[in-house]
Amino acid sequence: MENTPITTLITGASSGFGAAMARRLHLRGHRLLLNARRADRMETLIRDLDPRGDRGHRALVFDVRDRAAVEASAAQIRSEIPELDVLINNAGLALGLGGIDQGNPDHWDAMVDTNVKGLLYVTRAFLPMMNPGAHILNIGSVAGKQVYPNGNVYCASKHAVDALSRAMRLDLLERGIKVSNIAPGMAETEFSLVRFEGDAAKAASVYQGLKPLTAEDIAETADWILSRPAHVCINDVLIMPSAQADAIRTLRR
Repeated sequence: MENTPITTLITGASSGFGAAMARRLHLRGHRLLLNARRADRMETLIRDLDPRGDRGHRALVFDVRDRAAVEASAAQIRSEIPELDVLINNAGLALGLGGIDQGNPDHWDAMVDTNVKGLLYVTRAFLPMMNPGAHILNIGSVAGKQVYPNGNVYCASKHAVDALSRAMRLDLLERGIKVSNIAPGMAETEFSLVRFEGDAAKAASVYQGLKPLTAEDIAETADWILSRPAHVCINDVLIMPSAQADAIRTLRR
């Protein structure tokens, strides 16, 4: 029906890229299913977007690493909402920055479980709701295009996202489901604060001397990709701040 809103699921929606995409797509009229582990943040975001509660936005509180929780949430939503038009696999993180001989295996597990397995669990669980014309958007990274010193496992996990995006495009072609990948460079969100386990000074130093991307830049790019005509699919976008040439080279003043 012409007036049926686009239903969009965004993982990792409580902050950063996810929250910025939620705000932008809310303005576009999407009905939002917003996932994160932090229920309080999700409820606050939904209240801010839709104070009267008449847009049908929903908080889906689960950890993408927990396959049983993902599947239970998908089963519940499928019983209430017949179709999902857009899935944005945004949940992801980096932990630590050190040589492979100094890495923390707990950090490795968290990155692989969130960035790779979480994306797979969510995609597999919600795909039954997606019909021809639907769209999957994966949030990758320049780290999925090029490795950098001490980025080892994070880079490996984002290379997996890059490969999965291309593989999903092939696998879902006959179903008429678009698949796109956005690979941002340096962007100032909670990313570095999480990577350095709350060390604000260390996180701020990552962006010293240059102007990084913002969460709104990525949200605008996502909006543009999702708003292309039905016959157009943007397979891949590598988006960088002007002061960053690739994963390693930056211009700082």
